[in-house]
Amino acid sequence: MKSKALRFVLMIGIVSFFADWVYEGARSVTGPFLALLGASGVLVGFIAGLGELLGYGLRLVSGRLSERTREFWPITLFGYIVQMCAVPLLAWAPNWQIAGLLIVGERVGKAIRNPPRDVMLSHAAKQIGLGYGFGLHEALDQAGALVGPLVIAFILARHGSYRSAFGLLLFPAAMTVLLIFSARLLYPTPEKMEAKDSTIHASGLPRVFWIYLVGAGLVAFGFADFSLMAYHFEKTSVVPNLWVPIFYSIAMAASGLGSLIFGRLFDRVGIWVLLPLTLAAAASAPLAFRGGFALALVGVALWGLGMGVHESIIPAAVATMVPQQRRGSAYGIFTSGFGVAWFVGSVIIGKLYDVSRTGLIVFSVAAQLVAIPIFLTVARRNRIPEA
Repeated sequence: MKSKALRFVLMIGIVSFFADWVYEGARSVTGPFLALLGASGVLVGFIAGLGELLGYGLRLVSGRLSERTREFWPITLFGYIVQMCAVPLLAWAPNWQIAGLLIVGERVGKAIRNPPRDVMLSHAAKQIGLGYGFGLHEALDQAGALVGPLVIAFILARHGSYRSAFGLLLFPAAMTVLLIFSARLLYPTPEKMEAKDSTIHASGLPRVFWIYLVGAGLVAFGFADFSLMAYHFEKTSVVPNLWVPIFYSIAMAASGLGSLIFGRLFDRVGIWVLLPLTLAAAASAPLAFRGGFALALVGVALWGLGMGVHESIIPAAVATMVPQQRRGSAYGIFTSGFGVAWFVGSVIIGKLYDVSRTGLIVFSVAAQLVAIPIFLTVARRNRIPEA
């Protein structure tokens, strides 16, 4: 069963590799593309913000729906189809309004498919170690996020056309859809990889889950977006424009590598691993917004490490806190809360950047440090998961 579970995790990870190639590649240039179509800076920010808000908020709906219907595969497949159709269609968007709808549609597709996919992954990851399973998946996911922007940069350098770049994303998008349907045929019932727990049918989620959500929300609240870092690099000329996508790729590499290493460590020590990692992630803001080229690079790498580790350990940890029957709702609630906190925090951080860079750094670091005692509480209450 362990070998079957590992193959399933690897296959879903490869799906995520191609999916991230598509949407992270597109996201690296959607801002300039919207500007080219005539959208103002306010509209670009609104479209991006709305997309992120729906991309996280709708997970509450898809998570609960998948839990009630137990139709994890159909909901996952539908979400992938929506997402993988939206991005290549940007090549034919006639105006910023249609492009904006497609950008938001891509986020909606991700919101639909993530909670039920994570539930299926949790069943397989239980066999090989939750931290290792989700970390391995996240590493493959972030490998795609590294490749996508670099491929887009190469296409733009050769052809200088955003539409050509979006059009060529049709190929990895088609691979994503082909692979996810293949996974459905090869592994129709991933829930059978984990022994069914029939002893817990509680209507509510345990208290430790809500405490953990508060801590993770604080981390998200203080986590600066890379887009703001990139804006700062360009505005201050700390990092040459050519290096900005390379910085992003380095962040994705740190994210993927960190997911693998610290995911495995999570299986041994549990939530305790988040304590030093939260400290490291908190250091990203002062380094990125106050440092020169070298320190900014370190800051971006720490930012990527923090993002990847939280995105892999969060679903792994949630699976140890809630009953099997409630994982769909738990993932939906958790990622929705995490995303809303990130969105609100990003707005505040963006405002602070215009007023006081020191204030931005203090806010970002303080919000994340406040999460540490909360993670301490969770670590004491939640047992170390068993592989």
